Amino acid sequence: MVRKSFVKYILVIFILTTMGCTGLRFSQLAPEAKDFHPKRVAVFPVEVWNHKDFNDSREAVEQIVAGSLVEKKWFTSVVYTEDLKKQIQANDELNKAITEYFSKLRLLTFSDPDLSKKIGELANIDAFLLVSVDDWEYTVVSDKKLAKVGLTMECYDVSSGKLMWKAGHTIMEDYVIRKPDLPQVAQNVARKMIADMPH
Repeated sequence: MVRKSFVKYILVIFILTTMGCTGLRFSQLAPEAKDFHPKRVAVFPVEVWNHKDFNDSREAVEQIVAGSLVEKKWFTSVVYTEDLKKQIQANDELNKAITEYFSKLRLLTFSDPDLSKKIGELANIDAFLLVSVDDWEYTVVSDKKLAKVGLTMECYDVSSGKLMWKAGHTIMEDYVIRKPDLPQVAQNVARKMIADMPH
């Protein structure tokens, strides 16, 4: 009995260590991405899946992702989600273009190049980043307490509407008594993902 528990414990430690040392869960780069060098990027409002802390994770991740982009110093301008929302509220044409664009993207999985280009012109951006929160929780796996954060990111070229990069990653940090701060775990996820982003 003790031996089985010990083996399970070692296996969990091995898996967690391996996950921490490997690359992203997945990363797909379009062939055209080698010639894609955006200077002005906007972070669109975050989508949240699979958990109850909807607003907490959304606001935290929007700030974390935009802040991580600024940290890299790859872009001359990073439009934070809050600033983009203000632009959308102030500009009916931009609001309409974004609403139509996302309607087509979600219902038809079609990134409309004309609408994308219009969004780029109206918001003065070269690319936009769509982010979804896949995991944001404290959980237990094989008697191991874990803080788990998972994100998916998609980067679109506004001039063509083409998806240039899509990636997903999850980090699980173990703890005994003191829970790791989920926004801090999210920052580690975002930094690791953005390091892989075309620029």
